[in-house]
Amino acid sequence: MSVGHVARALEEAKIATIIIAVKSFETRMRMMSLPRVLLTPQLLGRPMGSPFDEKSQVNILRAALQLLEQANQNGIVQDYYNTDTIKAFTNEK
Repeated sequence: MSVGHVARALEEAKIATIIIAVKSFETRMRMMSLPRVLLTPQLLGRPMGSPFDEKSQVNILRAALQLLEQANQNGIVQDYYNTDTIKAFTNEK
């Protein structure tokens, strides 16, 4: 997967990356030992959600940025439905 190569090259240049991928690729993402990965429950080819579903897309982007801010080591693979992420970014109490 070229996304892994690009992420590694950017990380070597001291540019932090996060990969947003669909949950069905979880095993492959873990095998690739990528710096940070957010897994979403979306359909293949639409890791950010359906076209024009702005609310979901914004929530996924916010979750990715939260992961980027809070990651304290490389190799983190986080599920979008982690309860902390959902509470933080959908305003659910």
